Amino acid sequence: MLGLLRQCHRPSRDIFSQFRLFSTSQVWQVRRDQKSNIRIPSKKAQAAKTRRKAAIAAKKEDHYEKLPLLDAIAVLRAVEVANPNCCYELFVKTEIKNGVAVPKGRVNLPREAKAKAEDKILVFAEGRQAEEAKKAGAHIVGGPELIEGILSNRHRATTILCTPALIRTITPKLGRFLGPLGLMPSDRRGTVTDDIAGYISRLHATSEWRADRTGNIRTAIAVMHFPVEDVVKNVRHFLASVKRVTGNTKDIEADRKSKAAGSKPVTNILKVMLSSRQGPGIRISDY
Repeated sequence: MLGLLRQCHRPSRDIFSQFRLFSTSQVWQVRRDQKSNIRIPSKKAQAAKTRRKAAIAAKKEDHYEKLPLLDAIAVLRAVEVANPNCCYELFVKTEIKNGVAVPKGRVNLPREAKAKAEDKILVFAEGRQAEEAKKAGAHIVGGPELIEGILSNRHRATTILCTPALIRTITPKLGRFLGPLGLMPSDRRGTVTDDIAGYISRLHATSEWRADRTGNIRTAIAVMHFPVEDVVKNVRHFLASVKRVTGNTKDIEADRKSKAAGSKPVTNILKVMLSSRQGPGIRISDY
């Protein structure tokens, strides 16, 4: 019996004796030295790399065929000859950078392609200004008591205006809620004003356009049976509004206003395309 126990016990000793005892080695030190020797590119090298990428992107852009606006309209009219009520669709790609607001504006086209959507206007005003807002056609008018209704989605509006006297009252509670939606009143957009009636009258005469989070703007710009001159006027008028909002305009008065309000970063317009329901997307060269 003891012999059996010794036989069973001896292999266990052999097994434990074969285990390797690990110890610290120089491998970790080598890896640390390799990390310390990693080369960090300088600002000059990073700038050169950025220029190379921009040059490669510019070469790719040259491969795409671009047409003047009149030629693009002629191509789409030929494609949609059996659909006279089809709409031209305008696509504008803008470059969205960190810390830059999404482009948003209003425009009054010379000839509307579609019926204007009715704006639901909410106004923060009190006293005489509240009465003027109601007479001008505001749907919801009130003071700070409207805040809870907005937070609970009981009051929904497409445009929110506010008087300078109430903007500090509503900002702490509504800033984070309305800001991401693009509805928070601000001096830069002109939605914080004492001339509530005048702003509402301008709203009724214009339609709003807005880019999405990636900077893409899409709109129905004209109908296929419109004369070519009307289509061109609509496109030029809409692009002028986009350029003015994004800082690409060459208007002297607009530049003076922007300088007076403070330096505003320019949002680059990367491309403009015109398309239709069955037609191709054609890049415009003369925008």
